[in-house]
Amino acid sequence: MTDEIKISIRNLYKIFGDAPEKALAHVHAGMSKADLLEQENHVLGLNDINVDMPAGKTTVIMGLSGSGKSTLIRHLNRLIEPTAGEVLVDGDNILTYNARQLRDLRQHRMSMVFQKFALLPHRTVLENTGLAPSIEGKKTRAYADEATKWLDRVGLQGLGDQYPHQLSGGMQQRVGIARALTSNSDIMLMDEAFSALDPLIRTDMQDLLIDLQAELHKTIVFITHDLDEALKLADHLVILKDGFVVQQGEPQHILLNPADPYIEDFVGDINRARVLRTRSVMEKTEAPVEGLDGEVDHDDTLESVISMAEGDTNRHYRVMRDGRQVGVLHMRDLVRALVPSERGTDRALAS
Repeated sequence: MTDEIKISIRNLYKIFGDAPEKALAHVHAGMSKADLLEQENHVLGLNDINVDMPAGKTTVIMGLSGSGKSTLIRHLNRLIEPTAGEVLVDGDNILTYNARQLRDLRQHRMSMVFQKFALLPHRTVLENTGLAPSIEGKKTRAYADEATKWLDRVGLQGLGDQYPHQLSGGMQQRVGIARALTSNSDIMLMDEAFSALDPLIRTDMQDLLIDLQAELHKTIVFITHDLDEALKLADHLVILKDGFVVQQGEPQHILLNPADPYIEDFVGDINRARVLRTRSVMEKTEAPVEGLDGEVDHDDTLESVISMAEGDTNRHYRVMRDGRQVGVLHMRDLVRALVPSERGTDRALAS
């Protein structure tokens, strides 16, 4: 993961109610979310959020309904104003921005893909895709080539003259992604972007996003309530509960090192073979090893290695990254990693 931080959230609080500053004092004194609602009639939306989002990577923020994930992402472009804290983008605290600076942030530095597509029904697909330049006053002919390029890239060749109602839900969300890309922003905010889609279409959209990210290296902030989706997309995973961060980090690390029983329950039903990678369970070594049964890539899933080994737990593989050895994978270690265990056992395995 890159050391460059694109977005940094510091001590962020959001309290909904008539007197949030007064309620914040109660939160600082230790009042719980439930007590704040019962005693003060205020809702604690976000509770001391501290997250660094790396440039060129995908940060996934996930949690159950009411965890605060959609509230959090709307602070990044100031659709919601915080009660306290800082939101730094490229080192600048955007909470100090005036109206002109905020408009520039939303038009040129951040784009947003919504769950419900948010396409304008009276505009063509091409015109919807070019929404950002059209807001700046550019005519269709000025942005048509750029918009068409991204429509083609997301698999909508030749559909620029169609209207949103003529497209399926999956195709409409492809327009939403093309629109975000046409804005040429470094940051893409995606709020439950695939949640309204059928499972097969959702999988296709996830694969499309992964392919685009490998090519473009945007800073993506992706909101979801689906752990499988989060583990598939995330470089950095942030799990929220009741408005606070329960655990964050590299998804493989979280899966093998759940911080508390809540996370253990969260990841307990995951198909670990499809999610875990060889790099997470290998023995790290660059020393030559004799008698190995072949080579695997550091990013191969354990499921693919099991297939290669035909279930033989006595096999051992050299783990390669960019043409050089980075470790050795022992099938017995792989099998142990597939079984969720009491907290601390996975942690010892990963260390």
